[in-house]
Amino acid sequence: MTEGGFDPASLIQSWPKPTKPRPIVTFGAGSIVGDAHFPAYRKAEFPIAGLYDPDRAKARTLAEKWGVTAFRSVEEAAGINDAIFDLATPPGRHAEILKALPAGAVALIQKPMGNDLGEATEILEICRARKLKAAVNFQLRFAPMMLALKDAIAKGWLGEIVDFDAWLALATPWELWEFLLRAPRVEIAMHSIHYLDLIRQLVGDPRGVHAKTLGHPNHKMAQTRTSAILDYGDTVRCALSINHDHKFGRRHQACEFRICGTEGAAYLKLGLNLDYPRGEPDVLEIYPKGGTDWIAVPLAGEWFPDAFVGRMANVQRFACGEDDELVSSVEDAWSTMALVEAAYKSSAAPATPLAEKPYGRTWNR
Repeated sequence: MTEGGFDPASLIQSWPKPTKPRPIVTFGAGSIVGDAHFPAYRKAEFPIAGLYDPDRAKARTLAEKWGVTAFRSVEEAAGINDAIFDLATPPGRHAEILKALPAGAVALIQKPMGNDLGEATEILEICRARKLKAAVNFQLRFAPMMLALKDAIAKGWLGEIVDFDAWLALATPWELWEFLLRAPRVEIAMHSIHYLDLIRQLVGDPRGVHAKTLGHPNHKMAQTRTSAILDYGDTVRCALSINHDHKFGRRHQACEFRICGTEGAAYLKLGLNLDYPRGEPDVLEIYPKGGTDWIAVPLAGEWFPDAFVGRMANVQRFACGEDDELVSSVEDAWSTMALVEAAYKSSAAPATPLAEKPYGRTWNR
């Protein structure tokens, strides 16, 4: 216990496990499955029934590594009884997989919820029509540091949130995801969407957004740099400065959040992004209400794989009635997609122009 009564060890950092977890069927065999999904499920002792990927060789290789079944078709994978269907598919494939699932099935959908808001709306309507219990895998909400942050805010240690700064200057290995080379939307839709979703959870929906997202002359990726301001009126200031092209050594790279309240503050380092996929340790420090200095919160895990454990635990518990709320349900996730869409529209719109200097004679000596 510290001065003022703040005890960092008392903060919640994990999600309760389901009593009887259902088997998991994964669609997709990309790097995220081997780097995060399967390590998390194995760590949590969630049963993995198997996976399907149209690249049969890739599917067999991953299945053999993890000792699970490589299904031969979407239909075979979708036929597993009482399964949790884990969609680790490119956003443009989500809708067709969801249509193949049994009515009333439980599904976890890889973010983003489609390539754009139109596809997100289609996914929402499919889930409603087929009565699918579906959530989107915004797993950053479940990272130990973020669960602890949310708990600290809920307990009043920061007061009312009035400032949120996200600052990233790093080198992201986009080549790990080949399909992104052809994608028209990359940085906000595939990366900063995590931060926008987290901000929505902590501060609520903004009134609007001012944004500019762009690529880099050294490569052909659609966008890898973003600046954005979320409009919450006259009390909350929220800004994101994102640069995935800071390839000049580790010394001055950064991936951090600064969150200030009326009575306290928090600092977070998202270590995973600084050496993806190996990562550095995450960091959470809090300057609590009534305190006199920053206090480090001992973290019980990292973003990868522990956030994927919590994300799946909530889906599993909701499926069997142990959780009342399905966090990041498709209903809620649609609003994150609406924020992403607004950011792209803002980026495409012209900025406020500067006034032209009045014409007149100049006097030069």
